[in-house]
Amino acid sequence: MGFMPSFSVGAMVTHQQICSEFKCATMGGMCRSKVTNTLVIISNSTKALYVDRWYGNELHYTGMGKYGDQTLSRQNQTLAESDKNGVDIHLFEVFKPTQYIYHGIVKLCGTPYQEIQNDDNGVPRKVWVFPLTTVKHNTSVGAETFILYVKGQAKKAKYLSDAILEQRVKEDSSNKVSNRYVNSKVFVRDPYVSEYAKRRANGVCQLCGKPAPFKDSDGKPFLESHHIIWLTDGGADSPENTVALCPNCHRKMHIINDPKDVATLIEKNKAVN
Repeated sequence: MGFMPSFSVGAMVTHQQICSEFKCATMGGMCRSKVTNTLVIISNSTKALYVDRWYGNELHYTGMGKYGDQTLSRQNQTLAESDKNGVDIHLFEVFKPTQYIYHGIVKLCGTPYQEIQNDDNGVPRKVWVFPLTTVKHNTSVGAETFILYVKGQAKKAKYLSDAILEQRVKEDSSNKVSNRYVNSKVFVRDPYVSEYAKRRANGVCQLCGKPAPFKDSDGKPFLESHHIIWLTDGGADSPENTVALCPNCHRKMHIINDPKDVATLIEKNKAVN
C-alpha cells in the first residue's frame, strides 16, 4: 500500500489540506507529487469547462488542458499509464467551492478515449476521457449536497443565452444516461437539456397544444420537462427524447403514459429537432 492521507474516504477537506497532505502543487485539477508518488485529480462540478460523467460507481474523467486538442502528455500521460507506472490516483470531487469530498484511490477501468468538448474559448476540440472506478470504497454523495448542486446547475442553465444553451446541449448530450449513488441510485438529468426543451416549446405544451397555465417568478411560461421514453426504461437524456409539458399533461404522462400520447410526442419532437 502506498501513501494514504490522514483523512478518511468521504471526508470533506479544503484545497490547502490536500496540498499539505499530498505535497503537491496548489494549482490545477490534476496535481502530481513525486514526494508521495501520487496524482491528485479533482472533478469540480462548480466549473463549466470540463464535462465529467458518473455511471454508477464509474467516473469518466476529462483530462487536463484548457485550450486546443488535449494530448497524452504531462499528467494526462501519468493517468493514462497509471495501471503500470506505480502512481496511485486519488480522487476528490467538488460540489461547493472550497469543499472537496475525498473518494479515495481510483484506477482505470477501461481504455482512455477521445471525444469533442469545448475549450475555454468555446471552441470545439478533442479531449481525453479516462474511465475510472474506486479501488476499495464505493462512495456516495449526501442527498442534500447533491440536490443543492442539481438546483444550482438548473439555475445556471436558466440564465444562459439561447446560443450558448444550444451549444452546451450539443456538447453534453449522450445516449448513455449519467447516474450515481446518493444514498440510493438516481439518474442525473441534464439541466441544460431540460431548459433547452422548455425554450424550444416557446411557452406551449407539446402534448395538449395549449399555452402554459401560468408564469414563473421570472415572468416566463411555466412548463415542465419530460422524457418521452422514461430514463428507467432506457430512454436517453437528450433533446430528441425530451419535451416540455404543462403540469397537467406531465402528470397525465406519469400516471397513464398512453401509447397514443407517446407516439404524438415522438412525432412532434421529430418536427423540431
